[in-house]
Amino acid sequence: MSPGDASAVVDPFAEVVGQDAAVAFLRAALDRPVHAYLFVGRPGAGSRTAARSFAGELLGRRAAGRAAAAPGDGSADAADEALDRARRLASTESHPSLFVFEREGASISVEQARSVVARSSLAPPEGDLQVFVLTDFHLVAQAAPTLLKAIEEPPDSTVFIVLADELTPELVTIASRCTVVEFPPVPSVALGEQLRRDGVPADVADVAARAAGGDLERARLLASDPRVVARRAAWYGAPERLDGSPHTAMTIADELVATLDEVAEPLEELHAAELAELDAAEQSFGERRPGERKRLQERHQRAERRVRTDELRAGLAALGDRYRDALVAGGDAGAFTAAAALVQELCDALVFNPRERLQVEALLVQLPPLGRS
Repeated sequence: MSPGDASAVVDPFAEVVGQDAAVAFLRAALDRPVHAYLFVGRPGAGSRTAARSFAGELLGRRAAGRAAAAPGDGSADAADEALDRARRLASTESHPSLFVFEREGASISVEQARSVVARSSLAPPEGDLQVFVLTDFHLVAQAAPTLLKAIEEPPDSTVFIVLADELTPELVTIASRCTVVEFPPVPSVALGEQLRRDGVPADVADVAARAAGGDLERARLLASDPRVVARRAAWYGAPERLDGSPHTAMTIADELVATLDEVAEPLEELHAAELAELDAAEQSFGERRPGERKRLQERHQRAERRVRTDELRAGLAALGDRYRDALVAGGDAGAFTAAAALVQELCDALVFNPRERLQVEALLVQLPPLGRS
């Protein structure tokens, strides 16, 4: 079997869900990769998963080519083993020639940018290719000029994959030096189908897919949570409990915000599994990267903060759904319009104000009661 045949047996992009256009582009790019790519998409849309898969294929094909060219009767098997090894190591971001840089603090610092530039100018630790995955580049701030030259003219041995939630003004110049690949939110239909393939019951899969906001990671997290259906029901049913009094609004707000704590439990289990997987990969291949565990733990902390905000947004969406359904059933259009505006106002405010309970309480005080039908 040749290295090309191995890639036909195992789909390296199997974990990238609902991004057919991006995957098709990256498959074609494997034959003639360029020096820099910019993957644009929100967390959970698949950009980081695609970056790992793409990096694993780039590194694996190079390694397989070297193994196949080596003398000896077992060169074909060695090529397959080299490709498989690169894929597995890249999948846990632990390949020696795969460098994943994550911000330290609120934005990417100039000091971090300089470390990227310095490392990218060196020879790959293994083989003749190295791949740099630079995350959270929508938060590049003042560090963009420092990185521009390195991304614009890297050594032949270096490929950059830049990840950003959105194309900010600071990224415009860097984007002009990269091949841009878009990762839009994953359609809820695709999320639901994937969850059912994962073995999730249809009713839970549908609720999790709707609440995930186009985020596969969040959809899987919600699907592993036995209370996901009950949480959505609590938010959806809240307008029927409102009576216009601040006391009632406060009571309901306390109950709803308390449900946000539940989402952390399955996430903690997932993070523990990722750390165990990292340990197993390092022990299996005998390769350790300094700071890998710390970097993973910092990413976990950011994910925990994000998932709580995402859960609050999902709850607010359920509130909006209740007023929409009431309108469809012949309800007051004014109530729907007012509720939609108030919910959207709070969604926008979440970026700047983390006071969850007070925000939800203020919203419920203003929302028009629906009453029980």
